[in-house]
Amino acid sequence: MYIDLIVIVLIIIAVVFFFRRFSSFVYAVCALDILFRLFHFLADNLHLKDVSNIINKYIPASVVSMVGRYTGTHGVIYLIINWAMFILYAILLFYIIRILVKRK
Repeated sequence: MYIDLIVIVLIIIAVVFFFRRFSSFVYAVCALDILFRLFHFLADNLHLKDVSNIINKYIPASVVSMVGRYTGTHGVIYLIINWAMFILYAILLFYIIRILVKRK
């Protein structure tokens, strides 16, 4: 039941433990969220019933939707996680722009 949450928390802890930088945490969380969204895009657009069923059953739509599954979508924790993801994406955008400017 909580296996997806446990796996994601372990991945994030491993990234923070091995790289020890905030930017690594930002990249890991945002990459995981993008990966979830890509899987669900494929499930919605491939029109393969078996693949869609497996993806929809075992893979959350995003990090925020996974938190919403366990905490409900009207709670304070959900609101905090939602805003935290917004801030992480804004920081990711800053890192990407900084990399692009440095390459000039």
